[in-house]
Amino acid sequence: MRIGILALQGAFIEHAKKLSECGAESFEIRQLKDLPDSFDGLILPGGESTTMGKLLHDLELMNPIKEYIQSGMPVMGTCAGMILLAEKIYEDDTVHLGTMGITVKRNAYGRQLGSFHTTAKFDDMGELPMTFIRAPYIESVSTATPIATVDGRIVAAKENNQLALAFHPELDDSILIHQYFLGMK
Repeated sequence: MRIGILALQGAFIEHAKKLSECGAESFEIRQLKDLPDSFDGLILPGGESTTMGKLLHDLELMNPIKEYIQSGMPVMGTCAGMILLAEKIYEDDTVHLGTMGITVKRNAYGRQLGSFHTTAKFDDMGELPMTFIRAPYIESVSTATPIATVDGRIVAAKENNQLALAFHPELDDSILIHQYFLGMK
């Protein structure tokens, strides 16, 4: 498998390492010419969603990436990547890709000092480690299905080919969530 990782900001190198541990190849997407005709999936990492959204437009990546997702390509959005996928941002009219039926609340856990690590049930996989850094959460779902909650808040959801995570699986020792994503093909 060959997975593209949006490499504009965030922990894209850590995602590449996790994919390698899973036996998958990866490549970085920094500009339009980095998008090949064929690949197997896409990761939208954390970072700052407003900046990433602006860069996606400025670099003419927004529409091609949206087309890949709408055509059924598996995509995993972590933290800011989840915000990029959301059809709605709580108390904000901004929409980036808008391909997933979720409403997200940005920086819902507060500033950097509000970052934390926990374990929680993830889909049918049991308890998995979760690291939250200035994390959003999913305020509500329309067409997506919640697959993980922490303290009553939705922190992961799935909709067809899309996986949205409020946390950073690339920063934990486990590769289970990356394997889960790779299994979505």
